[in-house]
Amino acid sequence: MKVLWAPWRIEYIRSPKHEGCIFCDFPKENRDKERLILYRGKHAFIIMNNYPYNPGHVMVAPYRHVASIEDLTDEEMLEIMKLAALIMKAIRKVMKPDGFNLGFNIGKVAGAGVDGHVHLHIVPRWNGDTNFMPVIADTKVIPESLEQAYEELKKALEEIENAEREGT
Repeated sequence: MKVLWAPWRIEYIRSPKHEGCIFCDFPKENRDKERLILYRGKHAFIIMNNYPYNPGHVMVAPYRHVASIEDLTDEEMLEIMKLAALIMKAIRKVMKPDGFNLGFNIGKVAGAGVDGHVHLHIVPRWNGDTNFMPVIADTKVIPESLEQAYEELKKALEEIENAEREGT
């Protein structure tokens, strides 16, 4: 039997878990910076993953509690994709990734950490981002704090929106 070690996930495992749904509760709290909410749209919002797979790992979720994409309204679905494009533009500006993984994990069996509230993961990727640490030491290195990434991405989102308003 082979064993897969992921020691960076122990912080998540040991941390106190939020009672309820983070995608429903966090937007109601009006503590965006603390809850890592980067952007609020009309039907959906962008939130950073508190336990990222890579720097800049964010999620886009509707405000409405729905389990799967087929339960979304056309307006929600469209806004989720528009917000995905917006945050990808901001991540490209700040972090200069070589690519992205985007995906929905629907249901616990599919890996949904928050089951019952659909959300889109956006994970930036870099050429060579599999380095010796995860391969040899079974350790994933996240080189930037969540707070620093939040500030940089929030600023980039504001700059992008201002430029679009000004038509540049």
